[in-house]
Amino acid sequence: MVAGPAAAEAVAIAKRIPTLHVGLHLTLVEALPCLPATRIPDLVDATGVLRRDMARFGAEIFFKPSVRRQMRAEIEAQFLAFAATGLRLDHVNAHKHFHLHPTISELVFDVGKAFGMTALRVPLEPFDIINAIEPAAASPFRVVMEPWARLLAARARKRGILVPDQVFGLAFTGAMTAERLAALLRRLPEGLSEIYCHPATAGDFRFAVPGARYEDEFTALIAPQARAALSASGALLTGFSG
Repeated sequence: MVAGPAAAEAVAIAKRIPTLHVGLHLTLVEALPCLPATRIPDLVDATGVLRRDMARFGAEIFFKPSVRRQMRAEIEAQFLAFAATGLRLDHVNAHKHFHLHPTISELVFDVGKAFGMTALRVPLEPFDIINAIEPAAASPFRVVMEPWARLLAARARKRGILVPDQVFGLAFTGAMTAERLAALLRRLPEGLSEIYCHPATAGDFRFAVPGARYEDEFTALIAPQARAALSASGALLTGFSG
């Protein structure tokens, strides 16, 4: 989140860990933009924050050329900001998976090509694995998201962009506990899997989601049962770029 208030600190930490694979999390909704509000008036609300009304916003992006131009400019600004960090771009994803929108993904493909984008998150989560851990835990939005995710995967692969074989984090978003993480690690299928979460040491920051268990997600990443499950799985820890 290159426009976030802690971006500089995050970059400094990443540079101290050369083995860390760092991606660009495009924030196109419910966050601070890179560009000033005067440059992207149709993308922000009265407070200068990127809009939250995703359905109406998405329709305007599709139907209005002026909104698309502003969206392209903001996407490009965020790629430029990442490039300025000097970090290697491992992959790209988007806040709230807004890149599932076909117009936005086309802009990401076009802009990303100029910045060396080689990998992209596609949120396709195996229902059978989630159901085996916690029946009925799968996201209620799965039925709506999955066709668009499969379309995005096909479009990305056609362009030679790497996408994971499966992604975990949708069903347990905001609540990836140590028990759930360990259960996922014990059931990892073959191929490239992405497991994402939102770890933090506190949940009182701006744009925090009410009810999200940020501290529990942080604890999950260092929990003994998760580390043991990872070791037993034989999985190789890596980024998209290997």
